[in-house]
Amino acid sequence: MSKRVLLIIGGGIAAYKSLELIRRLKEQGVAARVVMTDAAQRFVTPLAAGAIAGERVFTDLFDQAQEFDVGHIRLARECDLIVVAPATADFMAKTANGLANDLASAVLLATDKPVLMAPAMNPHMWANAATQRNFAQLQSDGVRFVGPNRGEMAERGEAGIGRMAEPEEIRDAALALLRDGPLKGKRALVTAGPTIEAIDPVRFLSNRSSGKQGYAIAAALAELGADVTLVSGPTNLATPHGVKRIDVESARDMLAASEAALPLDVAIMVAAVADWRPTKEAKGKIKKDAAGVPAIALQENPDILATLSKAGKKRPKLVIGFAAETDQIEEHARAKIAKKGCDWIVANDVSGDVMGGAENQVLLITKDKAEAWPRMAKDAVARKLAERIAGELAPKGARKK
Repeated sequence: MSKRVLLIIGGGIAAYKSLELIRRLKEQGVAARVVMTDAAQRFVTPLAAGAIAGERVFTDLFDQAQEFDVGHIRLARECDLIVVAPATADFMAKTANGLANDLASAVLLATDKPVLMAPAMNPHMWANAATQRNFAQLQSDGVRFVGPNRGEMAERGEAGIGRMAEPEEIRDAALALLRDGPLKGKRALVTAGPTIEAIDPVRFLSNRSSGKQGYAIAAALAELGADVTLVSGPTNLATPHGVKRIDVESARDMLAASEAALPLDVAIMVAAVADWRPTKEAKGKIKKDAAGVPAIALQENPDILATLSKAGKKRPKLVIGFAAETDQIEEHARAKIAKKGCDWIVANDVSGDVMGGAENQVLLITKDKAEAWPRMAKDAVARKLAERIAGELAPKGARKK
């Protein structure tokens, strides 16, 4: 591939995995130049990393031998991609806030190259509001992420989301960023989040959708090179890097924006669209009075998935719907394929905390088979689905058997 990665190794117990990552990259013809933080050197040595990488390791911002010709700038530019693994909570916080008090953070502030981070930390640290704010800010700044995954921690008895992605996962994510993506030149539409249907100026009907899965899918498609339009109901999420976002509120607004995006190669309808809306929206706030609870007449909203599935000559080559079910998952999803006319359904059980949680467990259903995927982070679900889409849209002779 003749590409070069600058690998920044952060100070966490997962630093030992980064040595294997160097090896995995080299197997694919990708050279790795290494920068280590001071804390990283408490877990693995520069000697070990340098022996595997095949060149010296950089550790000090004030190294006279390197900085006489502005070494941190060269490191920031003489690469095709920067990978941070492990990306600790502290390192993410520094980067999100533009701090540059050591070589690793100075390199990130000086680079114009893509950045991929592999977070690794205790689950409570990952879930902390400050870390999540920094995570959202870094995503908004264009940083890509792989992981963290769910698993056992180094601390006895600790488990949850925070385990660094495995070296093979990080390698694959890096390779995807280093090459022209398989979806380059393809146009994709993703709908995400809830819709809201006004009852009066202060009340509305909606649902519990967070938008996380749809946003993750939009990001994954963009990483594979697609030209992505994200039509989003109200959420608090940052727009994925490289994605065009259109904000809407009602189901009718979402349908209009989706139809305006045609023609497309693929449409993925992830949004949890309200099935009904009030027949009439009150112009003023409905007051409580002695008459009791007001009767609110409802009417059916337009079916966005069915409309795009039956769009005639403008129909996307691949139309994928999501089915949020609480029972008889496969049976209801298959009925939805038949009724809506879409190609695939991604079905999931939302009887738990899926709609607001960080993980998902889905069943990918096509017209002739069903494939159960294990429970995984929503980002991982998104990447796997994006890869399947890329395989489906590839020229027939290029598809994997």
